[in-house]
Amino acid sequence: MRTPLPRLAAWMVWAALALLTTRAEADPRSTVAAIVGVKAEVPANARTADTLGRQRSGTGVVIDSGGLVLTIGYLILEATSVDLYPAGGKRIPADIVAYDHDTGLGLVRATIPLGVAPIRLGSSKDVAVGEPLLVLSRDGALGGREAKLASRREFAGYWEYLLPDALFTTPPHGEFAGAALIDRSERLVGIGSLLVPDAAASEVDSPGNMFVPTDTLPPVLGDLLALGHRDGPGHPWVGVSAQEHGGHLIVRSVADDGPAATAGVRPGDILVAVGGTPVASLAELYRGMWRLGDPGVTVPLRILRDSRVIELNVPSIDRMHWLRLNQTY
Repeated sequence: MRTPLPRLAAWMVWAALALLTTRAEADPRSTVAAIVGVKAEVPANARTADTLGRQRSGTGVVIDSGGLVLTIGYLILEATSVDLYPAGGKRIPADIVAYDHDTGLGLVRATIPLGVAPIRLGSSKDVAVGEPLLVLSRDGALGGREAKLASRREFAGYWEYLLPDALFTTPPHGEFAGAALIDRSERLVGIGSLLVPDAAASEVDSPGNMFVPTDTLPPVLGDLLALGHRDGPGHPWVGVSAQEHGGHLIVRSVADDGPAATAGVRPGDILVAVGGTPVASLAELYRGMWRLGDPGVTVPLRILRDSRVIELNVPSIDRMHWLRLNQTY
């Protein structure tokens, strides 16, 4: 029986991609050589030490000839030291270059030459849903697996994070933090961020991963290299972590010493409105706060607590000022 042409074409694309993981890692020109391990140390007093841990490890991708490495930002957030581990496992210290909360991306730079060719940046806009991709990671040993783009859609994270066009892939890859999403032309189109239960569609049982598109990097790369962050005031931040449940937004926690905690917001509160506008999703909550102005603006929150409606005025701040950041960025 003959194999249908679309299925055969997809198999041929994946076969070509799979060759990447079997190339000699000693070849500094290979795509695999640009995939490096990332290990970071975070002090005990860091704001994110309890939630993200003090020893963090994942993957980074070399994106220029000077040893600039792109990774997921939470690996290096508030870190005091970062080391890179290219093929062969040799430890190479790195300087923290930048962190961008809006995209979730981070940049570090090797302090000595890595001696590998950088990977080319691609565009996720060229990748169709259902198209075969390759996920590569080096959290310890090199890992690689076939994946496909399951969906692309908005993603709202409980840490006041909103990504308008996130990439979702299946099946899940366990070593996802900073993992490289590679297209059929051996270009980098995404950086691994999360393990998710609903990659195919919201609330549809389909385990997979969420990737940050590399398209988000070029517009802010100049700022990140020059300043360590994007230029401008950023978004107002109040330090509330909420989850969507049954059409309601329920506060799961508030940041220690953050604006929401200081203003009296408590875990278990139901967020009803921002600035008088009803909200029922994380995206509505964030857009409602961000429309009010720059960090420092007062955010009027209406909450439901024990069947009582309470109005609270929360003076927002810039999240970067609340974090205890390494002075390298």
